[in-house]
Amino acid sequence: MEKLELSHIVQDLKSKRDALSLAHEQLKKESDNWNKCIIVISLMTGMFESMKIQMGWNNNIVSLVPIALSSIIATISALTKFKNFPNQMEVILQSQSLLTHTLNVARNEKTISPSLLTQYHESLEKLETSIYPDLRKNYLKQSHNNLISIYKQEKKFYDLLEKINRNIEFSDDSSSGSNPFQTDSHPLENAL
Repeated sequence: MEKLELSHIVQDLKSKRDALSLAHEQLKKESDNWNKCIIVISLMTGMFESMKIQMGWNNNIVSLVPIALSSIIATISALTKFKNFPNQMEVILQSQSLLTHTLNVARNEKTISPSLLTQYHESLEKLETSIYPDLRKNYLKQSHNNLISIYKQEKKFYDLLEKINRNIEFSDDSSSGSNPFQTDSHPLENAL
C-alpha cells in the first residue's frame, strides 16, 4: 500500500520496527531456552558423575548414563548451531536499527522528501529480507494490535485528564485552609 502522507509513513515504520522487535524477542527466548537446557543437562551430568564416584557405582548401565547425557548435550548444541540464532538476531537488529533511523528522520520532516522516500524503501527492503514472509505477517499482526491497544489506552488517558482539568475549581478562600485546587470528582481513580 502506497503511503501518501508523512503520518502514514511514521505509523508504518513504527509498526514494522515493533514487528522486528517481536521477532527478535521470540528468537532470543528460543535461544535462551536451548541454552538453559544445555546448562541443566550439563549440571545433571556432573552431578551424576559425582554420585557415581561417591557411591562406587561401577556397572555398565551406570557408565552409559554420562555418555548418553553428553550425547544429548552435543545434539542440542549442534541443533542450536544449525539454527544460527546469533546471526538471525544480528540481521534483525540491523534491520531494526535502519527502521529506527528512518523513523527518526521521518519525525523530523515536514513533508515527504525524495531522500525520506529512498530511506523508507531501503528500510522496507531490509525488513523484507530479514525475516520470512509468514513470520513477518504474524509479527506485523501482533505489532498492529499492540499499537492500536496503545493508542486506545493513550486516548482514554488524555480524555480523562481533560475531564479532570474541566472539573477543577479554583478557590480564593485561603482562610478556610482548604486546598485551592479542589476537584468535584476524581475520574482517574475509577477509570484506570
